Amino acid sequence: MSTPKNYAKNIDTEKFTAERVNGYAALLGCIALVGAYMTTGQIIPGFV
Repeated sequence: MSTPKNYAKNIDTEKFTAERVNGYAALLGCIALVGAYMTTGQIIPGFV
């Protein structure tokens, strides 16, 4: 099944915003991971 050439996908603004916020949260988590590793030398402080 093919789509017409003039068919444009509509992206919900809520989904776009949610994916952007999810990306920011993941980036913040990665920065926190690097910060914890730099200060303590452990990936998960207090675990091992």
